Amino acid sequence: MHQPDQGFAALGVPAPLCSSLASGGIHAPFPIQVATLPDSLAGRDVLGRGRTGSGKTLAFALPVVVRLAGRPSRPGAPRGLVLVPTRELANQVLETIAPLARALGLRTTTIFGGVGQHPQVAALRAGVDIVVATPGRLEDLMGQGHVRLSAVEITVLDEADHMADLGFLPAVRRILDATGKGGQRMLFSATLDNAVDVLVRRYLADPVVHSVDEASSPVPQMDHHVLDVAATDKAAVVTELVSGQGRVLAFTRTKHGARKLARTLTAQGVPAVDLHGNLSQNARQRNLAAFSGGEVKVLVATDIAARGIHVDEVALVVHVDPPTEHKAYLHRSGRTARAGAIGTVVTVSTPETRGDVRTMMRMAKIRPTTAAVVPGDAAIQALTGPWAPRVAPAATPAAAAGPAAAPASGARRNGRAGGSSRGQRPARGGASGGTRAPGAASAPKVTAASFSASLRHTR
Repeated sequence: MHQPDQGFAALGVPAPLCSSLASGGIHAPFPIQVATLPDSLAGRDVLGRGRTGSGKTLAFALPVVVRLAGRPSRPGAPRGLVLVPTRELANQVLETIAPLARALGLRTTTIFGGVGQHPQVAALRAGVDIVVATPGRLEDLMGQGHVRLSAVEITVLDEADHMADLGFLPAVRRILDATGKGGQRMLFSATLDNAVDVLVRRYLADPVVHSVDEASSPVPQMDHHVLDVAATDKAAVVTELVSGQGRVLAFTRTKHGARKLARTLTAQGVPAVDLHGNLSQNARQRNLAAFSGGEVKVLVATDIAARGIHVDEVALVVHVDPPTEHKAYLHRSGRTARAGAIGTVVTVSTPETRGDVRTMMRMAKIRPTTAAVVPGDAAIQALTGPWAPRVAPAATPAAAAGPAAAPASGARRNGRAGGSSRGQRPARGGASGGTRAPGAASAPKVTAASFSASLRHTR
């Protein structure tokens, strides 16, 4: 919940930054900001534990820019460093830091792999104050002599537990060893397991510990549901689940599954894009931008993207393929109910996965609402709200207006996957747009030739 009685100025945030926040519609701090800012602005090392969507990016962005204001950095020698596990997260952290940095005359850039290094090298040569980087590319540029970290005065490790999960800790240690001695360090993580604890003990000096949540507790504003379906009904049920009018994030286990599901949904009149490790960086950015900007309402992602997606107003997360363990479930599910909003999480369970899903929920300390459903079941639309009009792909015939577009009896079903806007649950029942019986055919109300053309370019 917000703390409207304690504004940013009362926490020690300078007036120009308060104005910058207000111009972006941010007026009241979140609990993790209230807890950490007095210490971090005072120069203390901070260990912050808070689930994704708790506001931790702003909690470290503010002290970084405050500490560095008023002095220029030398070319190739930034004074602020934020380490993150994924390219997507680097871009999104920069979106938060950049306007604050500009308000105080500071320069920023991102450094990550998957794209050419020349623009990054050029930015470093011109001189930047704050670098937001993934460990791999940063080490590459360090080895080539393009960047020196000895001038770094303040370092942030964001989502340290995810960096540990991805095997980045050796690189993180080498990077931290190269930063200036005696600098301020902040570490933020959803969990503080053994791997993260090693970093804390080695690199943080007498840190102030702030925890606004239990390490693995579910988000209270999040509703959890398990839909038990027959294996032959799974595709049609998933298609119905992602057919609402809001924003949906659907998770599959494999890259192939994500790509196939996004294409199947688009062909059925539900525009969708995919996000996984096989895409080029440009394609990843285009697809994520299409989702975050509202051009498409369904994003189909693999687990590797789960911790790098920070998009507000995702009201429905669908576990098309249930994850293998409870931490992954919580990380995936954390894409909804962000920043105090409410959200819904649905796990699609078949007879083959039913036992694993029960175990996972028990480990995650979640008691979901469980229902056995078939395509067209009213319980599905109770979760999605009214279905959106189908969109006709340019290269395919008009799709049926109802979500299921179910295959003929005996045919193999292969669909899958993903939303609601403004962070709220979709409207129930007969709100605008009304309801349609699955399979009720009508001409689509929207044509998506431009979308389909752009989608082909991202493949």
